[in-house]
Amino acid sequence: MKRHTRTVTALASALLIATAAAGCSNGGGDNGSASGTDSGSEVEAVPAASSSSPSSSSSPSSSSSAPAVDVKNGKFGKMLVDENGMTLYEFDKDTKNKSMCNGSCATAWPPFTVKSKPAAGKGVKANLITMTKRDDGSEQVTYNGRPLYRFEADKKSGDVNGQDVNAFGAKWFIMNPDGNKVTTQPQNNNGGGY
Repeated sequence: MKRHTRTVTALASALLIATAAAGCSNGGGDNGSASGTDSGSEVEAVPAASSSSPSSSSSPSSSSSAPAVDVKNGKFGKMLVDENGMTLYEFDKDTKNKSMCNGSCATAWPPFTVKSKPAAGKGVKANLITMTKRDDGSEQVTYNGRPLYRFEADKKSGDVNGQDVNAFGAKWFIMNPDGNKVTTQPQNNNGGGY
C-alpha cells in the first residue's frame, strides 16, 4: 500500500510540474506576439523569469514609499511616473476605466495597483486620478479614465522602452500630465535630466 501511495504522489507531482511548464511556455497566448514600432522594442526581449506574478512586480515600489503619481521631464516631454520615477503607460485596447490587459499581458505590463488612492505629485491633476477594479479584484490606478501600467523592460527611473510598442493587440504610450497619450517623437533633451 505504501508503494502505491508513493507512486500516486510522484505521478501527481509530475503532472503538476508538466501543467505549470505548459502554462509558462505559452509565450503570451493568442495576442502575445509583439513587434516594436519606432522604438525598436519587442516584448519577446522581456525575460519571462523576471516576474512571477503581476502583483509582485508592483509591490516592491509600493513598499519602498507611499504610492504616488508624479511628473518627470524626459525625452518625450513631461510624462507620468510612479513614486519611484518608473514610467507609466496607457494601453490603447483599454476602454474608459476598464483594463483589457490580463494574464501574460499583465506580466509584461504590470498594472499600477494600489490599496488606496495614490498621492498626486507636483504637476499632476489630482482630479484625474481614480481607481478601477481589475478582473482579479485588485485596484488599478487610472488617470483621465485610462488604466496605468509599468513595463517589465523598464529597469530604471526614466526608461521609456514601452513607448509606441505594439503588443497584446494594441499600442502602448506614455501619458502626459494633461491625461493624454504622448505620440510625438522624442525631444532633444540637451543633455539634462532624464
